[in-house]
Amino acid sequence: MLETRDLTIRFGGHVAVDRVSCAFTPGQLTAIVGPNGAGKTTYFNLISGQLPASAGSVHLDGEDITALAAPLRTRRGLGRAFQLTQLFAKLSVLENVRLAVQARRQRGIDLWRVWLDRKEWIDEALALLERVQLVSQRDALAAELPHGDQRKLEVALLIALDPKVYLFDEPTAGMSANDAPVVLDLIRALKAQAERTILLVEHKMDVVRELADRIVVLHQGQLVADGNPDEVMALPVVQDAYLGRAKEAA
Repeated sequence: MLETRDLTIRFGGHVAVDRVSCAFTPGQLTAIVGPNGAGKTTYFNLISGQLPASAGSVHLDGEDITALAAPLRTRRGLGRAFQLTQLFAKLSVLENVRLAVQARRQRGIDLWRVWLDRKEWIDEALALLERVQLVSQRDALAAELPHGDQRKLEVALLIALDPKVYLFDEPTAGMSANDAPVVLDLIRALKAQAERTILLVEHKMDVVRELADRIVVLHQGQLVADGNPDEVMALPVVQDAYLGRAKEAA
């Protein structure tokens, strides 16, 4: 479904992502892990089109999308949730989700159906708000929500777009112990849909061990490990690079 081939980006003399080749298949949740500065979010930015690659390519469903801007990649089926929420701050919670539903349907303007369509969009948006436990705040402005609720709203927007590939960048960062399970339950439900491909950047290793079918480890912009979670986390290179274990003296 999704593949990167020798994907690279340079900022001056610094190589932030260095020739990363990796393929991701439907029905699989892959956790992208590594220490701070390893290139995880930058790798996501290259995949979703927020940054242009210096070299290499990105392929979605067999098509080279490297030259496409981020909005066009979204239309092809790439969905991205960010570390910092990306919402329509001055619109209500309900209107945020309704616009995502409307964008997915991409229906042309038809004055005979506009109000019926709007009702369908609102009904679908309300169902999504029910899933993220935000129905009671439907009329609140997105900017007025607490951080945890903004994260839940962004996940609702992402689900409303119904992408082929979900990119979650630390989806529970900054969330309370009460809010985080809501988002994690939604990710579990998405994982149960065998046709979906999910990539997850996450620092909480208990979450990674529970959700991931596969772990990819980045270190200094390079892919250093890829495979079964238990096997990958036991590798010396991962213990050294990710867990910060001091190397034993020879």
